[in-house]
Amino acid sequence: MKLALSALVPILASLVNLDSPGHYINFGVISISVANFIVILLMIAVFVAAIFIPFPGKKHES
Repeated sequence: MKLALSALVPILASLVNLDSPGHYINFGVISISVANFIVILLMIAVFVAAIFIPFPGKKHES
């Protein structure tokens, strides 16, 4: 398993060019990187999903 992971790391690292400057989104005086904006959107999506997806277990009878 360790050999397969060590072979996969260069392939995954080649997908993203980290040698270039970051991209930013500007909202007036607020400036945020695109990567951080994507992380924030994913966190909001997980939060909304956690609210609306029911937890497994006993169903409450009304």
